[in-house]
Amino acid sequence: MQHSKGFETFLRDTVNLSQAKLNILDNRVDAIYSALKADPELGPLVLGKKRQGSWAQRTIINPVGESEFDADFMLHLSEVSEWANSPKTYIEKVYAALHRHSVYSDMPHHRKCRCVQLRYANSMHVDIVPHLHLKDGREVIVNRDENRWETTNPAGFTAWMQKKDNIADGNLRKVIRLMKYLRNHRNSFTGTRSIILTTLLGERVSETKAVSEPGCYGNVPTALLTIIEDLDTWLQGRPFKPSIPDPSGSGVTFDHRWDQETYAYFRDRIHTHARQIREAYDEPDYDRSVRLWRSLFGGAFPNVPRPTTSVSSTAKFTSPLLITTSTSRTGRAG
Repeated sequence: MQHSKGFETFLRDTVNLSQAKLNILDNRVDAIYSALKADPELGPLVLGKKRQGSWAQRTIINPVGESEFDADFMLHLSEVSEWANSPKTYIEKVYAALHRHSVYSDMPHHRKCRCVQLRYANSMHVDIVPHLHLKDGREVIVNRDENRWETTNPAGFTAWMQKKDNIADGNLRKVIRLMKYLRNHRNSFTGTRSIILTTLLGERVSETKAVSEPGCYGNVPTALLTIIEDLDTWLQGRPFKPSIPDPSGSGVTFDHRWDQETYAYFRDRIHTHARQIREAYDEPDYDRSVRLWRSLFGGAFPNVPRPTTSVSSTAKFTSPLLITTSTSRTGRAG
């Protein structure tokens, strides 16, 4: 059974980052930006800011226990011709501006490969990513470790995500959050970076399938079933780590973000999860279906009472391509 209402409750109360925390994040990023903009050295170069990563794509989730949550924002800077051969200077300058500030100088802050990270005690950290439009037309961020530019296209990625989420009836982002929950809170496919997970899930959403199999993305559990089974099929045809192009069209790949060992583990875990999702979805007994969903997602998945009418909970979507294979899946227990 689908238990659609249970999924909506689970997302709202457990998986999604709370609105209170999102408000704190907004306020703190605004304060950081104002401080950098007011810095006498860096300030004249600051042109604007924009959310990045899971914050921008609305796929950010609650952290595990009392762990920090994190978010990235792009700090749009003017190009300085004297730094053309030293891209890492932009990260150094952002770090120095924080180091000069009366408040942020006393907070943990350090330089990383593509950002400067500022940590708030026992709550969150913010990654500040220098972002430039170069005179030669490239849109770039900085790779400090290799002292070079990296091409990026955040607007293109956002447009890709919006298109895919629309095809999936607004359920792709919810599926991504659920899969992040399995990774972070249930310790599944650890090591797979969010950008890779998001790309692989989004690329499985198909406009052709939405037309040929109406309802395949119709609600959260059905979209979860459809996307994960399609991802499993795709992965099982690729025993070796495939290339993962940036769907924004930047021309770069995410191949450096994982290795063959991490990929093989991810492939194995998705195979297992596809079977578990199908079993929970197809289980006709209401209580046993709830137990199967809770076995996958843990005790935080709501043990909702049996409804007086279960039309919406029992309606099933079964892909004609998968009906003969769903009983033959194998894999490790969850």
